[in-house]
Formats: sequence, structure tokens, C-alpha cells
Amino acid sequence: MEVVIQPTLEQAVELAGRLIAARVRAKPDLVLGLATGRTMEGVYDRLVSIQQSDGLDFSRCRTFNLDEYIGIPGEDEHSYRYYMNHHLFSRVNIDRANTHVPDGMAADLQAEAARYEHLIDEAGGIDLQLLGIGEGGHIGFNEPLSALMSRTREKALTPVTRQQNAAMFGGDPDKVPKRAVTMGVGTILDARELLLLATGAAKASILAKAVEGPITAMISASAIQLHPRCKVIVDTEAARELKERKYYDWIFQNEPEWQEFR
Repeated sequence: MEVVIQPTLEQAVELAGRLIAARVRAKPDLVLGLATGRTMEGVYDRLVSIQQSDGLDFSRCRTFNLDEYIGIPGEDEHSYRYYMNHHLFSRVNIDRANTHVPDGMAADLQAEAARYEHLIDEAGGIDLQLLGIGEGGHIGFNEPLSALMSRTREKALTPVTRQQNAAMFGGDPDKVPKRAVTMGVGTILDARELLLLATGAAKASILAKAVEGPITAMISASAIQLHPRCKVIVDTEAARELKERKYYDWIFQNEPEWQEFR
């Protein structure tokens, strides 16, 4: 795992966008795992900008989102399908048929979860999985006590998560669905590369636990420590409680892989 600390939120988002763009250029048929949230909006804005300025081509890419609320149709503005269409898919040259989000309206959610896993397998697996981290330490909607080998499934959301996501529902956590379909921790770890982006002081404590603390099912994000090719990009505020900052900065300045991004 490599941790890269950028001075500002804007620079952290910029670096994440550039790294994703570099992977798309290197592999035009990239299978990309995607995440949602306010920080990700900046990443998607950056990818749109790169396409417009440099001709970044998404036409052969396939995408799989981490999760979707249960009980909200895709055309509803609160769904993650709507979010992705609005913030990325409608703004770049991607084939909408190659974009996948779990179906939270499926009559049989267990079958839907199995279908989603099958679709990922059919695509050859995910090349690069973009991740955020919840204030409770989750990746996807893998709430505390999610098994580290879990697969796509239905999951109950904690009050902490519903409060964190309330802004998208007019600030009322009671309007946030209580359940979601999410990729499992094991599904996420199967990706060939992970990119976790975290910004803001509110993420500092949980980020330090995920990156430098013990691996535990209570903090599903800690499982990224098991991945052989994982990058964590953060801003200074989110890095406040990291203990090994000097080492992380040294790696970023000296590893050849980061040369084109410095």
C-alpha cells in the first residue's frame, strides 16, 4: 500500500483523476470500479475535463459501481444510477450498456447479487477500483462486522452511515434507505488495483485506523492493507492523524511509478 498526501482537497482530487486517466490510456478497455459521494464528483469532473481537453476515450471501458440503495428506482435522483448518469456517464463517450450498477429494485436481491458477481467475472474482473471511506470505516456499504471475504449482497445500513448520507436526502437521515446492495469486501479485494480517495478532517481518525491500525471486520476499509497494489490519496486534513507521514512523502518523491504525477 502507498499513501500519497496532497496539500489540498483540490490537489488530491486532481491526482486521483490523473491516475485514473492514465490507466484508461494504458488499457482502453479498462474495467473500472466506481464509487459515489461528494468527493467523487470532483474526480468525475476532472475526468470529463481531461476528455474534453485531451481526448480521453471511454468508448471501450466497462464500469461497475460499488453499491445501490434498495427500494429506489434508477431514474430517481437519489439513486446511485442517477448519480453516475448525471456526474459521469452522460458527459463522456461511454456506452451506457457497459455501465453497471446493482439493481436495488430487484424482486430477488440474492439473485441480483449473484448476477452482479457473474457480470464482473464475465468482464474479466475489475482492473481499477475507486473507493471512498465512510465515517464508520466502510468501503462500499460494508458496514462493521462485514466479513473480509464477503461477496455482493444485501446489507443493512448503520445510523452513522445514514446520517452521513442524509445531505443527499434533504438533510433528513430518516429518508435515507435502511438497506443497500453492495459489493463485498472480498469482491473489492479481487480488483487488480485499488485507489482510495479521502479528504477532509472528518475522515482523519477513521483513515488512520484503516491504514495504520489492525485489520478488522469492524473497519472494512482496513482490508485494503491486504491488497498488493493499493494506493491511498488524501489531503492534508484527512492525513492529520497518520503517524508515518514522512515515510509516505519520501515514497511519493522517490518511487519511479509516481514520477509522471509529481
